[in-house]
Amino acid sequence: MHALRLPPDADDAAFRDAARRALAHDLKPADIAFVAHGSGFLFDEVPPGRADLTVPRGFVALMRDAACHRAEDRFALLYEVLWRLKHGEPGLLERATDPAIAKLSLYAKAVHRDIHKMHAFVRFHAQEDGGYLAWFEPDHFILKRAAPFFAERFANMRWIIATPIGTAIWDSERLVFAPPRPKPERLEDGVLDGLWRTYYRTIFNPARLKTGAMTKEMPRRYWKNMPETAEIATLTRNAQHRLTARDPDTAPRYADKAKPRAKPELPKLGLARLREEAEHCTACPLYKHATQTVFGEGPANAKFVLVGEQPGDQEDLAGEPFVGPAGQVLDRALEEAGIDRKTVYVTNAVKHFKFAPRGKRRIHSKPNAGEIKVCVGQWLKRELAAIEPDFVVAMGASAAQGLMGKSVTIGAVRGREIAWPDGRRGLVTVHPSYLLRLQDNREEEYEKFVSDLKRAARLAAG
Repeated sequence: MHALRLPPDADDAAFRDAARRALAHDLKPADIAFVAHGSGFLFDEVPPGRADLTVPRGFVALMRDAACHRAEDRFALLYEVLWRLKHGEPGLLERATDPAIAKLSLYAKAVHRDIHKMHAFVRFHAQEDGGYLAWFEPDHFILKRAAPFFAERFANMRWIIATPIGTAIWDSERLVFAPPRPKPERLEDGVLDGLWRTYYRTIFNPARLKTGAMTKEMPRRYWKNMPETAEIATLTRNAQHRLTARDPDTAPRYADKAKPRAKPELPKLGLARLREEAEHCTACPLYKHATQTVFGEGPANAKFVLVGEQPGDQEDLAGEPFVGPAGQVLDRALEEAGIDRKTVYVTNAVKHFKFAPRGKRRIHSKPNAGEIKVCVGQWLKRELAAIEPDFVVAMGASAAQGLMGKSVTIGAVRGREIAWPDGRRGLVTVHPSYLLRLQDNREEEYEKFVSDLKRAARLAAG
């Protein structure tokens, strides 16, 4: 085993140089450990060397984006893909379901989102020396990728963008990068802050607040560094009157919460509206640590619905259900069962990833009864009401518990038709992740899972 040392914020150029050293000595991915500068490591450094490196254009783009992600395994994954491209898998980049490609693609998407947010939410404040200062807190190492945008847009200004990962400095002629600096204790600009507040009051639309579109465009985590968000509380308090004038039927949802009243029944909405509202769900504490809400996906008129338990690590990063290892098992099983996934709506009983950190990994934790009850009542039941499917399959105990409203033993009901409390027909089976955890009888249990899906398809067809 050899070590390749890279700084925590190493970019694709630094990785490329390190990879050339490793390839010069024909070191396999299993023989390399990428470690941070200054960290201890028992093995020797990779000796100097520089191999010729020609890679597909698609890998260059993937490497440039994924290298900016915070994930500590990004360089190991990139080297694995690079090694495989150079050793007999030239079409690897086209296999979107390959675990390494899928994970790196998720990293690249997250980086693109982070760059977009920085471009949208940086706010400059005038300083006594005539320059401007801004503070931003990115999720990933994107400063060097995002800063040129500001150099082009504000070329005649002198400005500094400070972040926890580094500082970008533009002197109206050249862009340089410096070490991180602490967050300024106070950032105020009477003129610019007032302009931002006026602009926000002008574009504020209570109907868009109702659907969650406003907070989708401006996520809450960025509010603390944006002067215009000071207007939100006042605008929200006044939204009731504006909503009533536009649409009286929506008024009860925005009534004064201090007045005692019966809990209203949640309105029936279409899937698109439900998805928008779910993106900002704070009904249980799981949203605090998850990356994002993972809503269902599939045809709005699907007659066949699959309900899992909760999103996993890769689903949490992608924002889509069943795209990780369990999703690959499900795709294979659906194909063998003769079910076209494009005709099926797939979702989860719980919409946020619940996990426990274990070193560098996030380990799945089972949602508790309260979390299941809240999420099912808030979202899953309304999803089913919008779709109106004929048949609903619960995959795993949490999914069955959510649909049944009480604890369900998989072994007692698995594989036979049941009626859910809402009157819909359904069936209970295991979750695909259960198959991945098995050490023995995995193929036998997989065949049982496929058999359950085939039976569900036959029952759904009448």
